[in-house]
Amino acid sequence: MKKYLIYILLLSSHTIWAQLNSYSFEDISTLKEQKPIVVFLHTNWCKYCKLMENTTLKNKKVINKLNKDFYFISFNGEKKDSIVFQNHTFKFKSTGKNTGIHELAEALGTYKSKVSFPTTIILNSNKEIIFQYPYALKTNEFLKVLNSVK
Repeated sequence: MKKYLIYILLLSSHTIWAQLNSYSFEDISTLKEQKPIVVFLHTNWCKYCKLMENTTLKNKKVINKLNKDFYFISFNGEKKDSIVFQNHTFKFKSTGKNTGIHELAEALGTYKSKVSFPTTIILNSNKEIIFQYPYALKTNEFLKVLNSVK
């Protein structure tokens, strides 16, 4: 029993120590330090999004790199709230009875005329897209990308 309790305590303290700082698009406009922005575009139903969230985005090296050198935004591409970004208001667009996509997801995530989930986008300090990848990234691939930006 003691072994399990110690293991749980160690696991929970590790999780707290390596927590990914996440921002909203609204937060970004208020921050003074200029850093590239990593946007993780996902949906609730996407199994590859969940896979990336539970592996790559929970890796200690990835978390440390993102927290140190980037602003990270986890963005649900089906979010229904309006978002003001770059002095433009982006809204949810219904595409059916219970379906739709956010205009900002389209603006950032369109690759070869379509939006795929997950998509990883990196914006420079001018909020221009400098990297866009419309598939799940494994930990080592993601670290290579992050290291090439900064």
